[in-house]
Amino acid sequence: QVQLVESGGGSVQAGGSLRLSCTASGNVPAANTMGWYRQAPGGQREPVATITSFDRSTWYKDAVKGRFTISRGYAQNTVILQMNDVVPEDTAAYVCMLRSPEAGVNYWGQGTQVTVSS
Repeated sequence: QVQLVESGGGSVQAGGSLRLSCTASGNVPAANTMGWYRQAPGGQREPVATITSFDRSTWYKDAVKGRFTISRGYAQNTVILQMNDVVPEDTAAYVCMLRSPEAGVNYWGQGTQVTVSS
């Protein structure tokens, strides 16, 4: 099994910053894609940012480009989402995801709430 545990959510004013962390444990495949999704109340879950293990290739949702940065942490199975210059539209539950391309399986964390006030 793979378990994902997130931390770093909270409340922040517009223009502020938050750093979200996700650590994977268990039988983590060496080849994987990790990322962050978010879901606002009444909204659909949407991908925010992803990063591969192979070449550290990143992808960002247009709305967060230039403000958010996804990276692999110093710990092998950790992914970071640095959120800068946040806006109220960033308010959502942020959920960590790890995908095993070999197995075709996605694993999900429990989520961490981010609330941005204007």
